[in-house]
Amino acid sequence: MSLDSETLWLAFGLMLIVEGIFPFASPQGWRDKMAQLLSLEDGQIRFFGLVCVLAGLLMVWWLG
Repeated sequence: MSLDSETLWLAFGLMLIVEGIFPFASPQGWRDKMAQLLSLEDGQIRFFGLVCVLAGLLMVWWLG
């Protein structure tokens, strides 16, 4: 698997599509979830970020 700039831009575009689906489909629901996110402690947000990073690394390793 070669990682060139075209692949990187494709991955970035796919990420934007996935990130944009929820606010497009349900703006009010997205706004409510963002308000809930603001009430979380820093440690909770960091843990969620760590889980996302680890899941992403696992996916890259598995698919690579």
